[in-house]
Amino acid sequence: MELLPGGLKFRQLQVFRAVLRTGSTRRAAAELGISQPAVSQHVKQLEATVGLTLFKRSANRIVPLLEAWELLRNVEMALTSLGRLEASIFAMKNEEKQRIAIAAPSVFGFVTLPKVVAVIHAKTASNVRSISGSYEQIGEHILAGRADLGISRLPLDPRLFEWAPLGSARNVCIFHPDHRFSRQGRVDAEDLAGETIVDIDPQFAAHQMNFNALRFAGAEPDILVEFDCNGHEAGYVSAGLGIAITNEIIAREYAAFHLEARPVEPSALYHYVAIWQKGRTFSGALNTSLEAIIAAFLEPAADVPAPLAAD
Repeated sequence: MELLPGGLKFRQLQVFRAVLRTGSTRRAAAELGISQPAVSQHVKQLEATVGLTLFKRSANRIVPLLEAWELLRNVEMALTSLGRLEASIFAMKNEEKQRIAIAAPSVFGFVTLPKVVAVIHAKTASNVRSISGSYEQIGEHILAGRADLGISRLPLDPRLFEWAPLGSARNVCIFHPDHRFSRQGRVDAEDLAGETIVDIDPQFAAHQMNFNALRFAGAEPDILVEFDCNGHEAGYVSAGLGIAITNEIIAREYAAFHLEARPVEPSALYHYVAIWQKGRTFSGALNTSLEAIIAAFLEPAADVPAPLAAD
């Protein structure tokens, strides 16, 4: 299949993207189900077609040059557009069996996404694919065409995404109901001194904010366990192994754990949104899915105690 008069072929672009995504011709071959020599041949043909050297070759490996990464951005857009075209044609032929792909941090699979899927199932004949990831990865899933809708947080690039507001949230401390914090209306940084903490991985901004607040109050955090995905903290906290700092919207997902929550100061403000690729045309099923996501965030979460007002 040729995409341009110059002879650029769809398969060449697929192989090129797979090599950069996987980091080697061997892994790209395994992902695509073809031989490693075939991958190398497609890459050479692409370089000849575009008239650019895209990889530095040494021994048995190829290393992407800057030109390769620059080309990848446009290749992603082209392949995403073709994927959308294929999905659109399929949906037009099979509207009654359209599949809706929703990308969201895995923590939303506790409470919010089950509500969303229940509505989609009741109102359409569509099935749902749930894709997890970090907020950055959610955007990548949308732009790559792997997901139709996503649950994410601002800021986002308005040149790439459109969004609908879902709600705003401030930080809360979650803890076992028997914890001393249950007698307080608010948790301040100095209250955390001496507490065993279950904390998100240092790569996340929330980690730095929590640590900075503690150190400003003159306390060094006592970290029992670090986790790399929202949701993991609920198990440790419910087992009485420590307290955790999250935000009000994430805390709603922990209804089944029967944890308590209190506002934390200092706090940050998070703005949650439903996102989709800019310019995306919505089918009836996709409109229903977006409405279901918005409605799920408007519903109060059962069994989650509202944070008490500060004293």
